Amino acid sequence: MISILCPCYNEEEVLPSFFERVISVMEEISEPFEILCVNDGSKDNTLQVLKAKADEDKRIKVIDLSRNFGKEAALTAALDYSSGDAVIPIDADLQDPPELIATMIQKWHEGYEVVLAHRTDRSSDSWLKRTTAKMFYRVHNFISTPRIPENVGDFRLMDRCVVDALGHLRETNRFMKGLFAWAGFRTCLIDYRREPRVSGTTKFSGWRLWKLAVEGITSFSTTPLTLWFYVGGVISSCAFLYGLYIFIRTLIQGVDVPGYASLVCLILFFGGLELLGIGILGEYVGRTYTESKRRPVYIVRDVYPE
Repeated sequence: MISILCPCYNEEEVLPSFFERVISVMEEISEPFEILCVNDGSKDNTLQVLKAKADEDKRIKVIDLSRNFGKEAALTAALDYSSGDAVIPIDADLQDPPELIATMIQKWHEGYEVVLAHRTDRSSDSWLKRTTAKMFYRVHNFISTPRIPENVGDFRLMDRCVVDALGHLRETNRFMKGLFAWAGFRTCLIDYRREPRVSGTTKFSGWRLWKLAVEGITSFSTTPLTLWFYVGGVISSCAFLYGLYIFIRTLIQGVDVPGYASLVCLILFFGGLELLGIGILGEYVGRTYTESKRRPVYIVRDVYPE
């Protein structure tokens, strides 16, 4: 059994094309399969389209969440409700070609427990998105453990043993790419070219991508906290040495009248550094506070069919 997992948020335009291509590919592979779609609080007719498709094809199951919890939570729900021996998360926009699933399954039969789809060509994405993604991977992999493969999204195949291992990781603040990498297991990569969206627009704004990047770094690295310790140490040392210099110069040359502009600049500079340090600390404290409440990652309103 192969479980195809698809988080959906306002995807009514693309769903007919999605089901047509995925079902066609899976029927050619001749492996038993299910398509598990998670409606993540969509505001359009996504749920109605999913329910109608589930009524006409019993291989389709729909998980309806009580509100929009975000893609990471929706993907977690799909993993929790999947029953396949292998699972394959895929987006409904068809930028990740379903035709690659056959190669993934072949690699799985060869003994790999994780098969990653590696994007060799992201020309369908904007220049800004490609550039910021490249910067994020470099920063994350420099300061975080484990490293996450560059240009690899959620589109991958995972054996049931991997899914079971991920089921034990229940933190509220979730960065799924990091959790996938943390779990480990025997892994291989296959290359592909990312396609343009079939229809509709991306649901990830620049602000949501920034929040996801911060989530990824703070979830798997304490380097920002450690780095700020050293920044504070260097600045304190410089301030001490400068104070010592002023003291000695005053003894030799007499009292010096400081300039108003330089004093204001120093106050603003060090005040900004303090606020930045407090902000970094606040990110970690906020995540600790959220985790301490132990709220569920998501809430399911209903499952179709029952």
